[in-house]
Amino acid sequence: MAAAPSPNLRPIPARPPTVPTFDQELCGLVLDSAPRLFAVVQVCDEGLADADGWVAAWGFADAAGSTHVTGVDGRARLTLPSPERAVRHFSRRPGITARLIWLSPPTGAATDRAEAA
Repeated sequence: MAAAPSPNLRPIPARPPTVPTFDQELCGLVLDSAPRLFAVVQVCDEGLADADGWVAAWGFADAAGSTHVTGVDGRARLTLPSPERAVRHFSRRPGITARLIWLSPPTGAATDRAEAA
């Protein structure tokens, strides 16, 4: 036998869907079109017990693949067809290898600088 609904329950009124504000729409646009950020990390003596690594450059790649890289010292500024080309550029010294470390895609955006921090 099925239980009868309780007569004490009040119906919950349906809420009308909220319309995003213009600022919320802009933040969504920014999140959808943000470039992928990465670091170029150089490693010395890779595979050995005393291996060392450091960030040599920061870069971003857009959806079309175009890549912009700036060395942490500000001397190298590169525009490349792919992020992998940055690895080649920063692997030229003997005993030094380079690799890409990708940052996770952003999950939030704000129109206020303090709010974004």
